[in-house]
Amino acid sequence: MPELDADWLAQVRWDAQGLIPAIAQEQTTGDVLMLAWMNREALAQTAALGRAVYFSRSRGRLWYKGEESGHVQQVHEIRVDCDRDVVLLKVTQTGHSPGIACHTGRHSCFFSVLKGGAWQAVDPVLKDPSKIYT
Repeated sequence: MPELDADWLAQVRWDAQGLIPAIAQEQTTGDVLMLAWMNREALAQTAALGRAVYFSRSRGRLWYKGEESGHVQQVHEIRVDCDRDVVLLKVTQTGHSPGIACHTGRHSCFFSVLKGGAWQAVDPVLKDPSKIYT
């Protein structure tokens, strides 16, 4: 990837914790895979590496998507919304076919649908999470 002007990071509207929500969308299908958070370093690393890097709020550190599962997100394009307070990553989800983005072993984290007043899982588990995270 080309060298980046650091000023582009200053144009992002970070929240009070220095974070911005990041949506990962599959480039080929348009499927929304997941939502995670990025700090300045995570967004800079993502742009530099061409690989999704997030900030894990629970771990309090950078999280290289796939570092434990092998389910890496190759980043093709980084977009920001009109308010510059949400990032959209166009990605290819690797490591399994079809790609697994969710820690539950599903393609997308958005696998539950509200039906009849209850959340129902409508997408299958592609791989048992206990076999992903050993």
